[in-house]
Amino acid sequence: MSGNMKTMDGNTAAAWISYAFTDVAAIYPITPSTPMAENVDEWAAKGKKNLFGQPVRLMEMQSEAGAAGAVHGALQAGALTTTYTASQGLLLMIPNLYKIAGELLPGVFHVSARALATNSLNIFGDHQDVMAVRQTGCAMLVENNVQQVMDLSAVAHLAAIAGRIPFINFFDGFRTSHEIQKIEVLEYEQLAALLDRPALERFRRQALHPDHPVIRGTAQNPDIYFQEREAGNRFYLALPDLVESYMAKITALTGREYHLFNYHGAPDAERVIIAMGSVCDTVQEVVDALNAAGEKVGLLSVHLYRPFSLAHFFAQLPASVQRIAVLDRTKEPGAQAEPLCLDVKNAFYQRDDAPLIVGGRYALGGKDVLPNDIAAVFDNLRQPLPKDGFTLGIVDDVTFTSLPARQVPLAVSHAGITACKFWGMGSDGTVGANKSAIKIIGDNTPLYAQAYFSYDSKKSGGITVSHLRFGDRPITSPYLIHRADFIACSQQSYVDRYDLLEGLKPGGTFLLNCSWSEAELEQHLPVSVRRYLAQEKIDFYTLNAVDIARELGLGGRFNMLMQAAFFKLTAIIDPQTAADYLKQAVEKSYGSKGASVIEMNQRAIELGMAALRRVTVPAHWATLDAPAPQATTLMPDFIRDILQPMNRQRGDLLPVSAFAGMEDGTFPSGTAAWEKRGIALDVPVWQPDGCTQCNQCAFVCPHAAIRPALLNAEEQDTAPAGLLSKPAQGAKDYHYHLAISPLDCSGCGNCVESCPSRGKALQMASLDSQRAMAPVWDYALGLAPKDNPFRKTTVKGSQFETPLLEFSGACAGCGETPYARLITQLFGDRMLIANATGCSSIWGASAPSMPYTTNHRGHGPAWANSLFEDNAEFGLGMMLGGQAIRQQIAGEMTRALTLPVSDALHAAMRQWLAQQDEGEGTRERADRLSALLAAEKEGVPLLEQLWQNRDYFVRRSQWIFGGDGWAYDIGFGGLDHVLASGEDVNILVFDTEVYSNTGGQSSKSTPVAAIAKFAAQGKRTRKKDLGMMAMSYGNVYVAQIAMGADKDQTLRAIAEAEAWPGPSLVIAYAACINHGLKAGMRCSQREAKRAVEAGYWHLWRYHPQREAEGKTPFILDSEEPEESFRDFLLGEVRYAALHKTTPDLADALFRQTEEDARARFRQYQRLAGE
Repeated sequence: MSGNMKTMDGNTAAAWISYAFTDVAAIYPITPSTPMAENVDEWAAKGKKNLFGQPVRLMEMQSEAGAAGAVHGALQAGALTTTYTASQGLLLMIPNLYKIAGELLPGVFHVSARALATNSLNIFGDHQDVMAVRQTGCAMLVENNVQQVMDLSAVAHLAAIAGRIPFINFFDGFRTSHEIQKIEVLEYEQLAALLDRPALERFRRQALHPDHPVIRGTAQNPDIYFQEREAGNRFYLALPDLVESYMAKITALTGREYHLFNYHGAPDAERVIIAMGSVCDTVQEVVDALNAAGEKVGLLSVHLYRPFSLAHFFAQLPASVQRIAVLDRTKEPGAQAEPLCLDVKNAFYQRDDAPLIVGGRYALGGKDVLPNDIAAVFDNLRQPLPKDGFTLGIVDDVTFTSLPARQVPLAVSHAGITACKFWGMGSDGTVGANKSAIKIIGDNTPLYAQAYFSYDSKKSGGITVSHLRFGDRPITSPYLIHRADFIACSQQSYVDRYDLLEGLKPGGTFLLNCSWSEAELEQHLPVSVRRYLAQEKIDFYTLNAVDIARELGLGGRFNMLMQAAFFKLTAIIDPQTAADYLKQAVEKSYGSKGASVIEMNQRAIELGMAALRRVTVPAHWATLDAPAPQATTLMPDFIRDILQPMNRQRGDLLPVSAFAGMEDGTFPSGTAAWEKRGIALDVPVWQPDGCTQCNQCAFVCPHAAIRPALLNAEEQDTAPAGLLSKPAQGAKDYHYHLAISPLDCSGCGNCVESCPSRGKALQMASLDSQRAMAPVWDYALGLAPKDNPFRKTTVKGSQFETPLLEFSGACAGCGETPYARLITQLFGDRMLIANATGCSSIWGASAPSMPYTTNHRGHGPAWANSLFEDNAEFGLGMMLGGQAIRQQIAGEMTRALTLPVSDALHAAMRQWLAQQDEGEGTRERADRLSALLAAEKEGVPLLEQLWQNRDYFVRRSQWIFGGDGWAYDIGFGGLDHVLASGEDVNILVFDTEVYSNTGGQSSKSTPVAAIAKFAAQGKRTRKKDLGMMAMSYGNVYVAQIAMGADKDQTLRAIAEAEAWPGPSLVIAYAACINHGLKAGMRCSQREAKRAVEAGYWHLWRYHPQREAEGKTPFILDSEEPEESFRDFLLGEVRYAALHKTTPDLADALFRQTEEDARARFRQYQRLAGE
């Protein structure tokens, strides 16, 4: 090991290098590239200097298209400019990529390459995005691992400056961008020595400047356009040698050898794989293993993909090669082969010695590639006629592209490397603890370290699996751990759900966080787990981290205990030394939170080591009989064949045929109800005696896991024993029961906090104590549907309507889902929803669990997501499509009025035509008309045609959902246009005041003083008043609401918005996990109340209809603020953190944001005529 070794991920390495060469960074957040820009922003805020002695000037734009435009402008002004993007974001930059390349500007685009949204969204890694821009004229440089990102990103910047060609510098999203490795860091002094200063000076002097003005971006005609395009060829012809020369300089600095194409393997190889990206490290392991067994194989790793230099390609490829397999991490439907394969085939065109060349696709959407998959590629090359156009790592039993798996798995050497695997749950601290552990080991010992975290799309509450490797040599295994020395599980509920011990080596160690005694383990551990522990002689330990954390005052944060236990059990470093490092890390991480927090965490470190219990594994466990298969519950095919395997982490094994009929990405509604995740520690228990039947608990529940039910006498008699009830108030002849689903509840506690009976009607109890209540919930849900005895536009009445959004993957205490759920209760049976990409699309439709569901008649919201930027237009298009068909039906029905039909049908058709655009009563009118048509349509083609289209009789309720990142920023232009169209669409904005889904970046909804990513020193500009802007059209219904502050106003606004026959915009305040509520997310509804009482958020409605009635159209629903604005701010970490670090600045910004809020309130008062 030489030089300055640091433990970091690929994004940090790219940010480190780019910072040195960057004057200006124009960015927009997108997974998985955002952390690069966040690092740059954080360093700039701390005054870190680039090679030119200045902090980088970073500007967050409203979209990637905007970021690319700003990059273009800054380059034309003579500033070295960089951006960071991926996937759809890179596609939005395409027009400017052509411009920047055409104008020979040295911009660098760092891309953590990611899948594109096609029939579904996927945030994980492949090369679909970068392959979609290979034609733009940018040079393309690719890295295979974190160390290469550090080394070769410098080449991208240096060659862009010297060669006048912009670079797309890319590496695999997540697998490299988020993999943490111990690497050698290039120092800025070393980089400065490589910079071509004269080339940089020429670039600066050629910038647009009024002192020596020129004209760029002219309009050209057919006479010269072609010639000028060809005039740039010389820059591309010179670039490969320039890049090779910079690679040689990096090689001289580091001792790591780089070429445009790097060859690894037998010098006389006969079979060679050509690939690029992280898979090359896996191929390298396989090449070494096969060559050690006497085979002659090799790998050609591509670094400079554009321009593709044939001279450098043939200089590296052994002349002995007879067969080549080219691996592409992209899919181009309809093409003869994928791009890299076509390039390689083209390279050998008209050469007499051309080998046999086949190509294949691998790892789309982030799928793992194992050594065995690569061995199958080499095996394929051995066949008399190797399969071409193959796929890796899947079973394609439809078009039969997949290569057969090896019968005898290939063993690659992992000697000297310890592999550890940690099962956790999103937001339980497992991932954070492992990141800390890897840094402690990497930065304080001579060991090499690697960490990768696999998780689903859910923000919190989803499954996480951490994969950590440690060793005395660099770790080059960019795939998940399948043979582990140590496995830990932080969630005791996982023992029934997942095969936790799969791949644990004989004699390995298993650590389980659980509250069970040794005797209870016999009862709770599945037979398969007990047998494995005994048969494989596993060292088994338990730790009751949950209870210890509670006793220490840490609440549910037990990660420090588990981390300490890991260090004790693995002894990768001396446990006492590890404890000291952990305590230092605690002081650094929690120093600003006060001495008591530090003390609690340091005590947790000691107890995590001391409270470990070694379990004596009984010998008889080894011979336990396999349990008899349980009687299978009747369930839909989709649940049995797709959802359940996916939820058991077996989705990778599903064959292509499993998705027959789903090729377009269609999923059935209501599948989340089958999950029963049981993720809560505590769940609410109903106490009937203290209950007033107000239904406020159900009204605020983010997961629809608590619902009132009405039982008639017969249902009361046949109810299961645990079902409690009392006479229903206001609904004679019925009993009232409050149903709670212990397995669907996320345990947030908002119901208890919102209950007016103050703990008398609802109390939290442990999940285990309530599991037996699951059948009671099932019974309540199966009760016969009843007419609502109350008005559904009241708080109480609304909750007797079936929620058609349930059990989503949203965080516990989510502030967004209660609004969406309420809207489905009011209009769900006739809703269409266009949903912007973001938190609401992730909790709304993460495969395989669909929380939007149907009522007893099979009706419910039809939901679709297009993209992030175009959601308003997408929703308008939906509405126009349905409208066109209904207008056609109206024409047919007008003609049908002339037919000899019954008076009843004639009246029903006339009524439908007169009221076709009214939402109230539309279902009843449609049912009546359908029934009459069914009776009279026989032999009458026009009536037959109308009956066939009966689905369109009901007036649809078109909704457009999205967050503030969409509505205020990237989608604002479209949203504005849709509002201006005058069409009858309803827009709901979940306003969390940050980009929630990408991790809390600042948006134009973020108020002054809030710390958000890209506003590390507190935001300085005012929050945009989106509602006032929409109001200026005069014909748009607009409302600002906050459920926790005023439930009646929330209901009234939503009902008025839907009833208004023009565009409507409802802006809903949503507390978010990113705010860092000091009271916790159990108080997310109360936080909204505090926001309104302090005058931070204002409730109002603007109803255009009132103006026509001669009334003031603006209604201010908020009272004069009475609570302390400052206290409200200090109750959220996003504000309080600024006060801890820079109190004077915070005070000034707090005053400014309070003045902004007061000014807005005074303006609203004037509008309301107060």
